[in-house]
Amino acid sequence: MGYGGTMPKKTMPAKKVEKSMGDLTDEQIAKLSRHKFSHTAKHISMMRKLMKEGMSFTAAHNKTMKDVGK
Repeated sequence: MGYGGTMPKKTMPAKKVEKSMGDLTDEQIAKLSRHKFSHTAKHISMMRKLMKEGMSFTAAHNKTMKDVGK
């Protein structure tokens, strides 16, 4: 570097943005939006809660049908 020159800035590497386990995927959201027309709000909210905990769509639906019903 010559006199009066500037040092190049050091940049931090970009952070990877990862979805947490509590987030629903776009596919799960789409399935729930199609599913909500034939089930109650209570059914859908319980399914959403179970899926955020890591349960699959089908497993969440089966458990919700036993506990809440349609």
